[in-house]
This record gives sequence, C-alpha cells and structure tokens, in this order.
Amino acid sequence: MKILVADRISPIGVDLFKAQEGFDVVEAYGSSPEQILELAKDADAIAVRSDTRITAEVIAAAPKLKVVGRAGVGVDNIDIEAATDHGVIVMNTPTGNTIATAELTFTHMLAGTRPIVQASAGMKAGRWDRKKYTGSELNQKTLGVLGMGRIGAEVAKRAMAFQMEVLAYDPYLTESRAKSLGVQQATLDEVIENADYITVHMPMTKETKHMLNADAFSRMKDGVRVFNCARGGIIEEAALIEALNSGKVAAAGLDVYEDEPPAEDSPLRQIENLVLTPHLGASTQEAQENVGIDVAKQMIEALTGGMVMNALNMPSVDPKVLEKLAPYMTLGEKIGTFSQQLAPEGVEKITIRYFGKVTELDTLPLTNAIQRGFLREISDNVNNVNAPKKIERLGVETEQVKSSTHADFNELIEVEVACKGGKTRTVAGTLVGKNQTPRIVSIDGHGLEVSTHATLLVLKNKDVPGIVGFIGVTLGEDKVNIANMSLSRDKGEGFAVSVFELDSAPSEAAAKKITEHPAIEKYRVIKL
Repeated sequence: MKILVADRISPIGVDLFKAQEGFDVVEAYGSSPEQILELAKDADAIAVRSDTRITAEVIAAAPKLKVVGRAGVGVDNIDIEAATDHGVIVMNTPTGNTIATAELTFTHMLAGTRPIVQASAGMKAGRWDRKKYTGSELNQKTLGVLGMGRIGAEVAKRAMAFQMEVLAYDPYLTESRAKSLGVQQATLDEVIENADYITVHMPMTKETKHMLNADAFSRMKDGVRVFNCARGGIIEEAALIEALNSGKVAAAGLDVYEDEPPAEDSPLRQIENLVLTPHLGASTQEAQENVGIDVAKQMIEALTGGMVMNALNMPSVDPKVLEKLAPYMTLGEKIGTFSQQLAPEGVEKITIRYFGKVTELDTLPLTNAIQRGFLREISDNVNNVNAPKKIERLGVETEQVKSSTHADFNELIEVEVACKGGKTRTVAGTLVGKNQTPRIVSIDGHGLEVSTHATLLVLKNKDVPGIVGFIGVTLGEDKVNIANMSLSRDKGEGFAVSVFELDSAPSEAAAKKITEHPAIEKYRVIKL
C-alpha cells in the first residue's frame, strides 16, 4: 500500500509507517496542490497536518484511497463530505495536542492580563514605560469557557488554580461532569453577560460561526478579555476590532483566524492590546511528536484491519467488539439487501428493531451494515463509511430501536421498510446454532426459515392446491434447481407465503409464466 505523508509529522511516526511490511511510504513535504493531486492517484492513505488540502478533487482522483489521517484536531483542510461519499475514513488525533493548546490559551490569558508583549516591545525600542503597562489579576475573576471538551476542561483546571470562578457553556456538558470538573454550568447568554474573561474551545460549525458577534460584544461586561485558540470564525473579527477600538474589550488574544494567514494590512495587526500568534496551538515539541505518532498508529490500525479510532465519519469499534459483532453484521447486511429487493419503489423510511441479547451490543455498526446491504443492489462502492450518507441523500429516513418487547427468538433483527402510499414490508432474521448461521425467519410477519446464501424466489399466493407443484414443474422446465423451500400459511386470509432457495435465477420466460398464474399475487427474486 502506498502511504503519502504530505505534511511533515514526527519522524517516529514516519518510521512506524516504514516498519510495516508492504507499505510504500512517500514523503512529499511542501508539495503543490498539483503535485498532491498527482501523488494521490495511487495512494491508499494520506497523512496531513494543516498545510495540505485534501479536496474533493484529490479524493475523486484517488480510487484506492481508504484513509486520510490528520495529525492534529482541526480538519478544515479535508473535505469530509467528499471523503464520506467515496467511502474514505477521515480521522484526527484529538488528544495529542490537548495540553499544548490549553497552555497556549492560558499564556494568551496571562498576556491579556499583564501586557508583557507590549512592555517587551517598548523595552526593545529603548523605552521604560512602567506606568503605561499597569495590568490586572486573574485572581477572583470569572472565566467563561465556551466548550468543555478536553481542552476546555484543561483550561478550566488551570484557571481554578489561579483562584478564578469558571462558568462553562457546552450543550453536551452533563451536570455530573460539570460537578466533577468543579465548574458552574451556564447558558451562552449567562457567560456573555457575566464573564470577565471568555475563551473559546468549540468546533467551527454553522451553529458556532460568529457566535461572538457585535450583539454578543454589546452585552459583555465593560473591560472583558476575549481569547480564541480553537477555530477561526467563531469570533467575528470585524466585531472584535470594533470592540477593542471602543474599549469595550480591554484585551484579546487570537491564535486562529477567519482567513489564515491574515492579510499583511489586516487591521488586526494594528491593535496594540490584541496579541496575535500564528496558529501555534499544537506547536510544542511534545505535541508535534504525539500527534505524529498517534496518526501513524491509528492509520496503520485502520489499514491492517484493526480498530478504527477517532474517525470523524464512521463509528470507532474495538477489534474484539467487532469480532463479536461480525456474524450480526453479516446477518444485518443480508436483511438489508433482502428488504430493499422485497419493497416496492418509493421507500421513505427504514425502521430497524433489535430484540433480545443483541440489544446489549453496540448496534450502530449493525445499523450501518443494514444500510450497506440495503444499498448493495442500487448504489456503487458502498461501505460502512458512506452508507448512512448515501441513504440520507436518497431521502430515506433511518430509525434504530432497541426493543424490550419479547420476541420468539433469543435475539432478532427486524427491518421494516415504509413506502409511499403507506405500504410496508418487513424482514426479520436471527443467528442459528453454534456457528451462528444467519437465517431469515419472518417475512411480513409470516414465520419461515430461509438461508441467506442463495437466490430466493419469494411468492405470495392464494392458499390453493397445486401451487408448489406448478412452481416445481415451471422451474424444472427452466433448468433451475430448487435447493430448499419454506412455506407459511395464513388461514384467516387464505394466503400463503413461500420462499424457494434456487441455484440460479429463473429466466424471463419462467418469470412471466409464474406471474401470470391467477393464484399468485406477488413475485420477487431476491439475490443475496
């Protein structure tokens, strides 16, 4: 496999790649976009930092690409949507630079409290401005932390060591987690209106873009201090400039920007009480080494069939768990394929229900396998990475339910497909015996037992004599061998559902003859 290391990572990480049998490692530091496009054409994996952009064009040009690894946290330089469409795993290394970024944030906070940067510049210019550079103290001030992930939590820990009170805003922060960290949960408005210091530690999304804008600054305390070492664009730079110039904001520090690097004539560069650093969050020797080693280890695991860790576009599953899930995933994929071919056109929703012991497992990979199976006959290049997105783009809603309702089997997976006009079709399956062999055990509520390793002829017919004989004769004349069959009768309605396991599919002539029989209502050939 060709491993393209597009940006400079830890030499230890590169050596880990080189130590793998069958890995051809290409180091291409400083390559132009055109060179990356050419180098990616036969690459199985690409490792980057923040310099190289992995665009939709690069991904489309790399048919063998399986993994893109980011040595660091932010993935603004990787088109995740395009990667997902092509079934390419995108992973980052969120823990390697946690301490480095937290410490840089706190350095900015200290530099915004005591004007060390400005005082140093004055000294080097020959001045002695003791009175000009009177600062403040962190002690007994209130820090508002927007985002209480790993980095936000480390910043809060350091702030409390300086006797600061910490207000934390994070939609996903639980009460117990806040208590364990020693922080006070707050709304965004409460942080904006009550904090003496505000620091940002959230991802850049549609929801967080310009979270701190002109309106937010107008509601802050006079003399507030604001810092961003997370992602550019969360703070609206034009609004920050105005707030600094007006004195509303006493000091600020930025390590990230809406456009990187900022223009040489950017007004940000002209404001004395604004400390700027050139995206140094992960720029410590320790962090650089950590993320380089981490990304290499993670990519090697993913490429050699191990655990997929820190993936941003698919669930991460431990290999031991994956081994346990494997037979269920095989079953799920078969049920997905069966249900797609059984259902009429116009599918609107897929409801996946898990019963019994299977509910104790991580069912997200199973749901992905069912989606992959559903798409197998109607879409190309489907895998666990892109299946959920492809389903979504078809306009099909997916619902997963872990049911406590008693089922006829110790463990059961049921897929219900809802179509336009209110029609629904259901298929259920389980694992049988010590070998955990997949079996279809129900079709539209009719109990059967059907293999998942055959071409299946599924019929719904009036429960009248002669149907089985008719099918046997018709298929025999068509030189199609019947390996097995299963039948379920509904005496109340006078119908039967039968499934014939075939060695090959019937010809068009045989299919026409079967469908024209007056007692046969539905006919489907299912290819598993």
